[in-house]
Amino acid sequence: MRLRRVGPLTRGDGPPSRGSRIAMAIFIGIILGCVFAFLFPDGLFRSSSPSPSRTQDAAKWSQFNSAPCESLERTNILKSELASLSEKNAELKKQVRELTMKLQLAEQGKDQAQKQFLALGVQHKAGPFGTVRSLRTNPTIIPDESVNPRLAKMLEKVSVQKELIVALANSNVREMVELWFENIKRVGIPNYLVVALDDGMENFCKSKGVPVYRRKPDEGVDSIGRTGGNHAVSGLKFRILREFLQLGYSILLSDVDIIYLQNPFNHLYRDSDVESMSDGHSNMTAYGYDDVFDEPKMGWARYAHTMRIWVYNSGFFYIRPTIPSIELLDRVASRLSREKAWDQQVFNEELFFPSHPGYDGLHASRRTMDMYLFMNSKVLFKTVRKDANLRKLKPVIVHLNYHPDKFRRMKAVVEFYVNGNQNALDPFPDGSE
Repeated sequence: MRLRRVGPLTRGDGPPSRGSRIAMAIFIGIILGCVFAFLFPDGLFRSSSPSPSRTQDAAKWSQFNSAPCESLERTNILKSELASLSEKNAELKKQVRELTMKLQLAEQGKDQAQKQFLALGVQHKAGPFGTVRSLRTNPTIIPDESVNPRLAKMLEKVSVQKELIVALANSNVREMVELWFENIKRVGIPNYLVVALDDGMENFCKSKGVPVYRRKPDEGVDSIGRTGGNHAVSGLKFRILREFLQLGYSILLSDVDIIYLQNPFNHLYRDSDVESMSDGHSNMTAYGYDDVFDEPKMGWARYAHTMRIWVYNSGFFYIRPTIPSIELLDRVASRLSREKAWDQQVFNEELFFPSHPGYDGLHASRRTMDMYLFMNSKVLFKTVRKDANLRKLKPVIVHLNYHPDKFRRMKAVVEFYVNGNQNALDPFPDGSE
C-alpha cells in the first residue's frame, strides 16, 4: 500500500519537472548577467548624457591634451612676473643707494651742493659745450594753512595767482599810506594788503575800503609797531612775512613811500628766490662792476681787482615761498633781534656774503630789477629829470628812498607822471636840503 516517491533529480528517466526548469533558467540568467556586466559595463543601450566615470575620463584626456598649452602660458606668466620682480628689485637697490648716499652726506655734514641736488631730483649728465644751464628757480614749499588759518582765508580772497603786494604801516605815516593806496587803486592793482601795526591804521584802512590785516597781539611786535620809526618798523617785516611765505604766497614787499605807475606783476621774472630793486644809480652801481684798488707800495702787484655792487633796497623786493627765502627771513630777523643794525645792511649781507670758515652762506638765487622801471629817487632827481629821452620813460614805480621830504616829492611824482606837469620836479634839489 505504501508508495515510495522519487525526487526529480534522482530520477533517471522521464521529463524534467517545472521547478527544475525554473532553477536552470535562473542560473543561466545569472551567468549571462555577469558576462554582459563584464563586457558592457555601460549597458547595451547607452544614453545621450555621459556617465560620471566617462566624464571624468574625458576630462582627464582633455587635460592631458591641453597640458602643453597651459604649461606654455604658465611659463610666460612666470617669466613676466620674474621680469617685474627684477625691475622692482633694481628700483629698490637704486633707492637704497640714494638713501645711503644722503645718509652719508648728512653724517659728514659736507658737500652742501650735493645734498641740495639730491633733495631736488635725479642727477643728470652734462650736455654738450654751451648747452649747460644751472638750476635757477628753487621749488616752492608745500603750503601750511595751520600756521595761520585766519590769514590764509584773507589771502585767498585778496591775492591773484598766489601773489600780492604787502605793506606794513602804523598811524605815523597815514598821509603817505593814503597816497600809496590811491595810486595802487588808480593803476588797477587788486591784490594788495596793509598789515596794520596799530588800531588807528586798522580803522583808517577799513574806512577807506582798503584790505587790512591785524596780527594777534604780540608785545614784542606791537610795541615797535606803535611807536617805532621807519627803520624799526621796517625791521619787523622779516618776522611778519614768514607766515605769508609759509602759507605758499609770493610777496611783493613794499614801503609806503612808493608811487605806483604801472602794475609791477607784469614786469617780474619770477626766476629767483629774491627779486629786488637796487639803490644803484647807474648800470655799474646797480648791476655790479670791477673796482680796481690801487696800493702803490706793492709795486708790480699794486692793483687789486674787487667786485662791487650797490645794495638791494629792502623796502621793495619780490620774494617767493622757497626754503632759501624763508631761511633769509629767519637769518635777518634773528640778527636784528640781537644786534643794533640797519635792516637793509643785514638783508644784503645775508644775501651776498659767501660761505667761509666759521660761516655758512645763504644759497639763495637773486635778481636785480631794472633800475629805470623800478626807480629809486636818486635816479629820478639826479639823472632822469635832466635827460630829455629818459623823461619820456614811464617807470613801474618810483621809490622816494633817498630823500627825507618824502610826502612832498611823492606828490610831485604824481604831478609829473600822472597829471603831465613837466615842471613838477624842478623845485627840488638832487639831494636833501
